[in-house]
Amino acid sequence: MPSGNSKNLTDDEYKKLWEDLGPIEIRMVEKNEKCHHEVGDVFYYENPYKRPEGVKCHALLHVLDLYTWRAALGFPSWEDDDRSVYRIHCPAKKGTVWEMRKAESRKQPKGR
Repeated sequence: MPSGNSKNLTDDEYKKLWEDLGPIEIRMVEKNEKCHHEVGDVFYYENPYKRPEGVKCHALLHVLDLYTWRAALGFPSWEDDDRSVYRIHCPAKKGTVWEMRKAESRKQPKGR
C-alpha cells in the first residue's frame, strides 16, 4: 500500500504525466573508428520504451536504454559543463560518443 506523499493518479493525471515526458534525442558527437553512423546523426526515442528507428547498432541501444528514463524525467547527468545532457560511449573500446537529452519536440531523424 502506498505511503507518504504518493497518491493514486487519475487516468487524466497519468496521461498528462506521460505526455510531459516527451521525446529523447540522441546525437553522435564523436567517432573514433568504424561505425555505421556519422558525427551529427540524430535520432529520437518517442518515449523511454520506444527505441528510435534507424539506429543500426543493438549494442549501442542497449547502453542508451540504461539512461532513457533519467533523461526523460530530467534527472541531472554527471556532466559538469551541461547537466541536461548524458554523454555515453558505445560499447566498442574505440567507438562512438553520443549525447542523450530530453528533446523539446519530436523531429525527424537525421541519421543515414
